[in-house]
Amino acid sequence: MNPEGKWSCEYCTYENFPTALKCTMCRGAKPLRSSEDIYRLKADESSKGAASEPRRWMCGACNQVNTNEDKCSSCFSRPPSDIASQIAAANLAEQLQRTRISDCSAASTKGVPLAGKWSCSVCTYENWPKSKKCIMCGASAAVAPTIRLSPSRSNSSAVTPTRQPSPEVLDHTLNEECTLIKNPGNNYEYDRRRREVDWGWLNACKGVVDGDPAPVAAYLSAGGSPTRTLSPAEVQILSRDSAFDVGHTLVHLAIRFQREDMVAMLVSSIDGGSSSGLKRVPSYIAPELASSIRRHATTIFNTKHSRPVPFPFVTEFTTFVLPSDIEDLPAAVQEQLFDELLDKDVQQQLEMEPAVINWSVEITVQLGSRLHALWNRSQGDCLLDSLMQATWGVFDRDSLLRRALADSLSHGAHVLYPRWLESEAVQARQLEFTLSEAQWAEDWAALVKRATQPGASLQQLHVFALAHVLRRPIIVYGVKFVKSFRGEDLGYAGFEGVYLPLLWEPSFCTVSPLALGYTRGHFSALVPIESSTPLLAHPSGVKSKTIALDDNVSSVCYLPLVDKDRKLLPIHFLTKQEMGTEERLLRKWLDVSVTDGGLLVALQRAPRPPLLVAQMLEEWLNHYRSLAQMSRTPYSNVIPPHEFSSDGETDDE
Repeated sequence: MNPEGKWSCEYCTYENFPTALKCTMCRGAKPLRSSEDIYRLKADESSKGAASEPRRWMCGACNQVNTNEDKCSSCFSRPPSDIASQIAAANLAEQLQRTRISDCSAASTKGVPLAGKWSCSVCTYENWPKSKKCIMCGASAAVAPTIRLSPSRSNSSAVTPTRQPSPEVLDHTLNEECTLIKNPGNNYEYDRRRREVDWGWLNACKGVVDGDPAPVAAYLSAGGSPTRTLSPAEVQILSRDSAFDVGHTLVHLAIRFQREDMVAMLVSSIDGGSSSGLKRVPSYIAPELASSIRRHATTIFNTKHSRPVPFPFVTEFTTFVLPSDIEDLPAAVQEQLFDELLDKDVQQQLEMEPAVINWSVEITVQLGSRLHALWNRSQGDCLLDSLMQATWGVFDRDSLLRRALADSLSHGAHVLYPRWLESEAVQARQLEFTLSEAQWAEDWAALVKRATQPGASLQQLHVFALAHVLRRPIIVYGVKFVKSFRGEDLGYAGFEGVYLPLLWEPSFCTVSPLALGYTRGHFSALVPIESSTPLLAHPSGVKSKTIALDDNVSSVCYLPLVDKDRKLLPIHFLTKQEMGTEERLLRKWLDVSVTDGGLLVALQRAPRPPLLVAQMLEEWLNHYRSLAQMSRTPYSNVIPPHEFSSDGETDDE
């Protein structure tokens, strides 16, 4: 009651005068809120006597208080046979009214309606007993508890519960309502809050925790943002404090619960492009083996500094290639494998006109040296990740190469800085501008700082330094111009070319290079598929050099040293004395041959993979072998493996 003595209608919330027995707006009955109302009923009935007609009585079907009427003014039901049943109904009405306005902590009585009505489990609207569906939201009454007060009985059994839901259904409904809205207010507010809940987003969060990628993929395909954070209300709705925290994104949840396949899908979705989707690179299928490989990689670095070249360097050479068993899989499974392994966006950019890779039919088809761009994380460490992929087949999660890079620039500045300064000065003269010594020193300090900061983008100098850390040449096949999203040229890229470890002695390095691809601000590892046929000492199409093979070499890939216009790829960071001798330097540092078509190529010899890498690839292949097994019917014939090849799928790639 308010200070003026008015009472609020429980159906439309209209404030009525104290003497009104019905709501002026909706004709709803005045609620019995206090013991005075019940005492007044008792006094009225006792004054008339048991045999006399009651002066005021409450209808058991619709809870309407009537005065000197033979029938209820609302539902035309007859009055009860004696006063005892009427008082029991009044007491029950008061108890149910108190239960309805209590807090959600009394969940055991949540949803219990007033006499004769049932409360909708969806919107909490109280419907009449004969309603089979809620008149507000259309929900069925099957799961709602219905309590019927029969006016024809005078004993305590007049309260007859019907259609009781199971305890599990009732508890789930009550918990959900209490979690969503502690103070429901009216039906409109409750419906509004439920409509505002993004169940697709919450199901994606639950999917990450439960390891189910389907709701995550559905959320992303519907345009959901992977960077969206959980709000306090959403954490309360999920009601799992041990799993969900305010401010967490799907990426946080995937990392926390070690869902590496979902991390790949979410990160690729953040990057955008056609590469979004579920990624299953070998290190994600076998995370334990990938961790063991990274731990082993830390043991092959020599960090002792010695003059005149104080670089940390590797003591073991490895080259990652895709296993030839891929070609034994059915075409549909091969397509799925490449979708989940490769970066189709990068592959398309490097192969579109003017093509940067796979532009020679002689190299790709006759010599079987087609290059594939592996999917890579785009978090500022793509250069380091791509080099680890090209050597060990894993990502540089432990920042092993970044630490070695920072160490190289810090302790090897006295040999790196002169070559960098001379190269930059040549480019500055070509662009007709000059810098002071202070400006050159400032630019060098910025490059050194970038090497120490995780996630910072790297430049040509860093690729040159990493060639010395890995003790082998690095060939970068990159776009010549960086383009905008509308296809406009933004500037010269400058990454394409050959990076030789010129500060080492050639005998201290391997002649087998690594191949990387560069697109708009992103590096990718370019790897071939291992040849499924035995290597020949004199492969068809290559002349001028005999290939020496041993038992440790599994395959040979031919990497072009010229572009599509047959121009020699540039060699970075040459001194003034070395300029003009590019082809001689290539033959000195690389195993160079010439094809029948006159193309200058470098031979990349892939040794047999280390045991841990072989085990990781085998576990990764077993995933797709099982898919192929499930796709075959019991009566299908096994097709010979040589009938399957990835060479015919280049247009889609």
